[in-house]
Amino acid sequence: MEVSRREVVRASLAAGAAAAAAGCAIPLSRVGRKGLPERIEPPKSPSDPEYRLANRLGYGPVPGEPERIRRMGRAAYVQEQLAASQPESPYLLTMLHRMDALQLDAATLQDLPEPYVLGQLQQAAMLRAVYSPNQLFERMVDLWSNHFSIYAKKAEGAYRKPTDDLKVVRSHALGRFSDLLKASAKSPSMLIYLDAEQNHKGVPNENYARELMELHTLGVDGGYTYKDIKEVARCLTGWTVEDRFLRPFWTWRFDPSQHDDGAKTVLGHRIPPGAGQKDVDIVLAILSRHPSTSRFIAKKICRHFLADPAEAWIERTAAIYRESITDDGAGDIRAMLKPILLSDELVHGAPILKRPFDFVASALRSVYADTDGAKPIQDHLDKMGQPLYMWPMPDGYPDKAAAWTGSLLGRWNFSWALAHGLIAGTSPRINEVGGKAGGPAGLAATILGGDVPATCVDGSLQATVARCLASPQFQWR
Repeated sequence: MEVSRREVVRASLAAGAAAAAAGCAIPLSRVGRKGLPERIEPPKSPSDPEYRLANRLGYGPVPGEPERIRRMGRAAYVQEQLAASQPESPYLLTMLHRMDALQLDAATLQDLPEPYVLGQLQQAAMLRAVYSPNQLFERMVDLWSNHFSIYAKKAEGAYRKPTDDLKVVRSHALGRFSDLLKASAKSPSMLIYLDAEQNHKGVPNENYARELMELHTLGVDGGYTYKDIKEVARCLTGWTVEDRFLRPFWTWRFDPSQHDDGAKTVLGHRIPPGAGQKDVDIVLAILSRHPSTSRFIAKKICRHFLADPAEAWIERTAAIYRESITDDGAGDIRAMLKPILLSDELVHGAPILKRPFDFVASALRSVYADTDGAKPIQDHLDKMGQPLYMWPMPDGYPDKAAAWTGSLLGRWNFSWALAHGLIAGTSPRINEVGGKAGGPAGLAATILGGDVPATCVDGSLQATVARCLASPQFQWR
């Protein structure tokens, strides 16, 4: 979500004034954050509809959130999340505006160490997942970041990924899929990652053309042929990145001298000669409107929220995609999401394993932790096997449970460290949450959603938290 510098300064000044007026040192991470309720009413069971909704729509409920959803009503909560317009906390805004990686262009960032830039981008993602009230928006950012996956270590990609994150993913996460696809096709980060700048007239490079159809639109069984790959690669010739002297470095540009301007045929559609850079516009329109794309995107969204969705759900969501096709775009993401989020299948369906990033964010939220999301947190995430933007393949981190069985030891170690305050820059508010929830049993029910195994409750609040976060129940949403 874009916020002006003036808004951040105003929020920071207000935070400072509030702290001064109180006459005490208030951690910045708590300023502007909604306080915990006077009493936390733990969910009765993990199948509690409000607890399950918060657990699957976002990164897990903060203490007291299921009760808030119950008061406002499920439909109103879903609409609030689809709007994604709730104000962000002054702490989150201030932290994000302190980050060079989010304020400077890619070329300027080159003056900074690559690990520093990548670390800030990873930190920003964790802070947003933990602190943003627009939880659905952040979940969709994660989905599209993996759908249009870019390996930050290839060809200095870490310097370009912040711009891609803002102008591609975050700008269109809840908009239209066709707009998201177009923005990605002009992303220098994506073009360099998939070798598009090496795609020239007479010697086409097919890498981006192949992934554009296989991973971004039609799907591997979407009905295209190798001839289609070659024809799309020809359409993409000259589609490159600025590297000329005294020009805006690492921005998209079209080089007509390297473009194959002959006639092409893509998926049965003839593209006439002489169209120039409009070749790609035509290709993207063909792909975004194709029935296979509607089904491929529908299945990905359904899997993200419904685990193993029934065929009827995939087809229903694909139909909404197709119904939203107009002359200037296709794939209304909000319209596709709404029936899923209001469905019984969302709150009563099969559980979904949390990937490490989801697990860490939900653990921090469950104990209302104050965190900077920095390297100590990222180191734990790395040990679980999901350092953000570091998946080397273009298909994004896997979403199948079998892919993450090796992360269990890292999860247990993180749970213990978080519960006992051993992570620098992160302070769980266990005593406060436990006191408002009525002690260890209430705290465990708040974290796990009720039906707490006896082995998870200990006389110590810290031990109870460690056992709950490491329990099999907490690994699933």
